[in-house]
Amino acid sequence: MIRIEEMLLNVGPQHPSTHGVFRLVIKIDGEIIKEATPVIGYLHRGTEKLAENLQYTQIIPYTDRMDYLAAMTNNYVLCHAVETMMDLKIPDRAEYLRVLSMELGRVASHLVWWGTFLLDLGATSPFLYAFREREMIINLLNELSGARLTFNYMRVGGVKWDAPEGWIEKVRDFVPYMREQLKGYHQLVTGNEIFMNRVKGIGAYTKEDALNYSLSGANLRCTGVKWDLRKDEPYSIYDRFDFDVPVRESGDAWARYHCRIEEIEESLKIIEQCVEQFPSDGPIMAKVPKIVKVPKGEGFVRIESPRGEIGCYIASEGKKEPYRLKFRRPSFYNLQILPKLLQGENMANLVTILGAIDIVLGEVDG
Repeated sequence: MIRIEEMLLNVGPQHPSTHGVFRLVIKIDGEIIKEATPVIGYLHRGTEKLAENLQYTQIIPYTDRMDYLAAMTNNYVLCHAVETMMDLKIPDRAEYLRVLSMELGRVASHLVWWGTFLLDLGATSPFLYAFREREMIINLLNELSGARLTFNYMRVGGVKWDAPEGWIEKVRDFVPYMREQLKGYHQLVTGNEIFMNRVKGIGAYTKEDALNYSLSGANLRCTGVKWDLRKDEPYSIYDRFDFDVPVRESGDAWARYHCRIEEIEESLKIIEQCVEQFPSDGPIMAKVPKIVKVPKGEGFVRIESPRGEIGCYIASEGKKEPYRLKFRRPSFYNLQILPKLLQGENMANLVTILGAIDIVLGEVDG
């Protein structure tokens, strides 16, 4: 008589393929996953509650620590929410610097995802190439902001510093270099038979599932939904640029891979146009009071981060601190579909499915 029993297995929170301090408790029968329970909160810092005792400008560094791979975007969504409620007009030069920094950050973020996703699947070289290119972007953003990861660059009304001399030319030179590297990425990975076998048809879900789970970013566009806030609800100066929104139909890890790789190409288009249109001079800050006080009321804005829709809700009583601050974090929402995707799957596909979602735990936990 053969005795079979289910086993509980902890994946993380120290496992490198969990992409942060994330714990997954899985119930397995042999190699088949019967049930998966995400356990989050190991990185929780209470950002939203802390913000209630901070002035608006003091909250900006806290946003860097949420999605630490897209800190510029987090900086912007808070500033954008405050500026919208204050009805501020931002100078053109500041807007161009913001878009340049956010799109460079988007490329850097997708490079980290590409490298670590391939590392999850057992390929070492892509990780090294991805970080080689990312380092060039980090150097550019370091010259602009004085930091390499948590930039604290955006300000209510504009940006902290102007671009240093020769910076725009360096950004211009980076675009054709990155395009050339993307061709190499496709040659190395995209057409690789082993890679395709690991991702095609894995972690698939429908458009209805994506909408029901409030997925966004590449996790939504991989099901055929052409939705990108930079196009559909333009903010900043995104309506001045010509770019496409990559979509796929299959809704699997293969589709999400293509969406993100193609998004790098589209970001390069935006950066290129931004550099060509960049104003020769002008202020980088609007006229903003020394102590920022948001008018009494409520406001909500949302923008397109590398992981999807990030939103910022502010309830104000007219003071220098918010009465209530709440972020809509795309990584948190995108993670919700994971238990459904893992049920009935083989253990070997666990890291493929998790990696293809592209979460950042600082954003999941808050």
